This record gives sequence, C-alpha cells and structure tokens, in this order.
Amino acid sequence: QVQLVESGGGLVQPGESLTLSCKASGSIFTIYAMGWYRQAPGKQRELVARLTSGDSPKYADSVKGRFTSSRDNAKKTVSLQMTTLKPEDTAVYYCYIVVLDSSLSEEYYWGQGTQVTVSS
Repeated sequence: QVQLVESGGGLVQPGESLTLSCKASGSIFTIYAMGWYRQAPGKQRELVARLTSGDSPKYADSVKGRFTSSRDNAKKTVSLQMTTLKPEDTAVYYCYIVVLDSSLSEEYYWGQGTQVTVSS
C-alpha cells in the first residue's frame, strides 16, 4: 500500500552538489524511520543515512561531513543533500521508510531508486 518515489538524481562533476528527495504515499499509520541506501554496480548495498524520531541522523563513514539528510513526517518526505561529491558516490540511491501499523508492527518499504553519477 505504501509507495516511495525518489527524484533529483543526475550527472554532476566532482566537487559539485546534488539534492535527492523522496515522497511517501499510501496507507501510513506512523513513520518510525526514513533514510537512504545506495548501491553501485558490483558492490554491496550501503546504508547512507538513517533518520529515526528522537535521534540525530546517522550517516555512513564514507559520507559523513558531506551528506545531510532530513525528514518531514507531516509531508512524508525525506531528503538527502549531497555536497563535495566524489566519483565514489556514483550509485543508484534508494530511499526507504519504516512504518508502524496500529499494533506497532514494523513494515519496510523502498523506492525504485534514482541514479547519481559523479564524473569529470
């Protein structure tokens, strides 16, 4: 029932910035967490950012100091502001959401991804 749509990906040169956004829709009782994964060809999926209510955002070591993620529970959105981009950041970025139903059971959803390519 829950759908996620990412947007904002594209081609950029090293050192430039890019902002990704994700919008959730559908039957959502309570949002527990939102965040971002990324996956480059031939590499394992990497958790980039995780945002949980009441806690500070958590980031992968590879992006700390360069990426900033924020969420708006009311708007059901999560963004990923990426600065000082490096070729190593090239990947498909996926947003995810963890929702709670009326019994507080967790349900996980993710989008179809948006491509980010960093190249000279």
